[in-house]
Amino acid sequence: MAVFEMVLYIVAAVVLSSFLSRFLPRISLPLVQIVLGLIASQLSFFPDTQLDPELFMVLFIAPLLYLEAHEIDKNALLRSLKLSLSLAIGLAVATMVAVGFILHSVWPIIPLAAALALGAALGPTDAVAVSSLSNEASLTSRQIGVLKGESLFNDASGIVGFQFAIAAAMTGVFQVGEAVSEFVVSFIGGTLFGIVVGLVVNWLFETIRTLGWETTTTRILMELFLPFLLYLGAESLHVSGILSVVAAGLLINFDRTGIGPNVARANIVSTSVWSVLSVSLNGTVFILLGMILPDAMRSSWDNANVSNAMLLGSISVVSVVVIGMRFLWIALMLRITRAEDTRQRRKMTKERWRSAAVMTFGGPKGTITLSLMFTIPFTVASGAWFPMRDELIFIAGGVIIVTLVLANFLLPVIAPHKGGDTSERMNEISVEVLRRTVEELADRTTDENRRALMPIIDSYTKRITRIKQMLGQVDMGAYQRLQIDALECEKEYVKQRLAELKRNIAEHAASTSAPTVVNTPQDVRDWSGDGSIQEAQIEACERLLDQIMHAMRRVDTDEQRGRISWLMRGRMRSLQRRATLLTRRVIGKFHRSTALSSEREIYTQLYLIQIDAFDRVIDWLYEQMAQDTYPTEYVSMLLMDYRRAEAALKSRPNMAGSMELLESIERAKRESYGIELGVIQGMLEDGQITRAQARALRKNVYVMSVDADASV
Repeated sequence: MAVFEMVLYIVAAVVLSSFLSRFLPRISLPLVQIVLGLIASQLSFFPDTQLDPELFMVLFIAPLLYLEAHEIDKNALLRSLKLSLSLAIGLAVATMVAVGFILHSVWPIIPLAAALALGAALGPTDAVAVSSLSNEASLTSRQIGVLKGESLFNDASGIVGFQFAIAAAMTGVFQVGEAVSEFVVSFIGGTLFGIVVGLVVNWLFETIRTLGWETTTTRILMELFLPFLLYLGAESLHVSGILSVVAAGLLINFDRTGIGPNVARANIVSTSVWSVLSVSLNGTVFILLGMILPDAMRSSWDNANVSNAMLLGSISVVSVVVIGMRFLWIALMLRITRAEDTRQRRKMTKERWRSAAVMTFGGPKGTITLSLMFTIPFTVASGAWFPMRDELIFIAGGVIIVTLVLANFLLPVIAPHKGGDTSERMNEISVEVLRRTVEELADRTTDENRRALMPIIDSYTKRITRIKQMLGQVDMGAYQRLQIDALECEKEYVKQRLAELKRNIAEHAASTSAPTVVNTPQDVRDWSGDGSIQEAQIEACERLLDQIMHAMRRVDTDEQRGRISWLMRGRMRSLQRRATLLTRRVIGKFHRSTALSSEREIYTQLYLIQIDAFDRVIDWLYEQMAQDTYPTEYVSMLLMDYRRAEAALKSRPNMAGSMELLESIERAKRESYGIELGVIQGMLEDGQITRAQARALRKNVYVMSVDADASV
């Protein structure tokens, strides 16, 4: 039960960290998770953290390495393969030797084999840990490719070196010749095993798919079991399970072949499942780091036989060795690497030194390092306690924190984003977001929802066409400000319309005369004489105003985070409006023989009021064309959008008769905006866009979600 409770608490902490990271844009997610782990370790209801090292290796490292190998860009990996392998193997071995001998010299109580194990564990980098930093720092595609390739391969080399060093520390015997031969056998054997299994798995899945036996459930379950079976199978043959997982992950491609809705649906579910699993496993590792650090620190700090100054000094020395060697190695590789076009070695310019610094701090230690340190056994072969185990974990944790903090705060300084985003770049990003949204909507299209989704897809397609036509010609920031001001004009009209309706009803209630009817179309006035139309108009105005105000609050919150009181007042007014509507409907249900106003009436009035609001905005835009507040071409484009939207609304035949279709379209439209926001968040998390770009894109979605799209 304690293990189950710990799992629940850790998952809750991972979820909490994902929310907190949105409000701490300058702090990387791993640092937030480490802090949460530190806090959790001080809570009395949190169970003690104890985990079998072998279980930890299988449970965390195998699936993470498989996913990393499977998702890496193979073309980018091939282009930067030489530099990546140099860092993954050469630098990893050099780091292992340097850290081992220097730490043993500085603190002789640490056995050389144990110090070498620490050096091997500090060889692997964690590109995932710094992925969030790419949102604030400008890394080139080559730099990202090198870092990801290095992270993939040095995981394997570091783990193999760590395992041999631990074996020597446990037995007290380290024979170079035997170790080298075992390393070669383990390396080649693990690679061959992964290749063979990868080929068999590709054939097996393709055969199952051809025979029509594949289902989403069986596909996902088989794929999830794969990395665990690979690792355990290779280890049972006494070859490297890590290398087998990496080799198979690079080779397997069954999910990238095949056509049809079932394959597409299975791929979507697989991507979602692996995304959740990756975030959960990575987050769990850093939460555990934060939870285990206090115990390791306390036991070492309170130990009279351990010098606190030596402990902190060791962290400093090891950090300097790791970072310094990495910088010098990368600079040397940049110096001796020949240019692809001239085949000449290039001199180290200021820009190339900066690139070396970027890749130095862009490779912090993280998941794999911590996972390896957790696998250090508690006892050696003789049954005695493993020497300095807590101190080694503490030093490794300290180095992880040092490298993460340096990456978090130095990387944006040495590789800042260029000032502002060009219009062309923002338009290209907008097109990519819309394209991915269309693909997601197309994957979700079925025979039942086709009529509702096709107008939405068509509207997105037209938006893509319009953006491509004006690519590089429009300042999206200025254009969005014009959209917001047009939305403000629409809001003021709806507020005036609502105030007029309430005043008319109040005058009618105070007199015995016939019901007062506002200026609405003749077919609407002829529906009823008992005031239900006016009340349907009031509810329609309230709903439309609530939508507009919600979008305005979201846009204003993105730009002016200090106006919390304004935001809270706006939300309170929104809740008050909704409560008033609910109360009015409940009272009307008890005091009237007929329904107060049906959803069909409300939807009809909503569209009629929005048409009138569009007319008001169109008039306002014509006024703006005669002024110099906004560029004329921007006003003209927005004017065309509003005219298309108005024409689309007016052309809908028999609104009341097609109520079910209209509601389906509205639901599909809301779903499409949710998908679009999800695409933006996914691109942000993958480092494809910056937080500033994500805010601008979200702002556009909030604005678009209020106004009816042109062809919907």
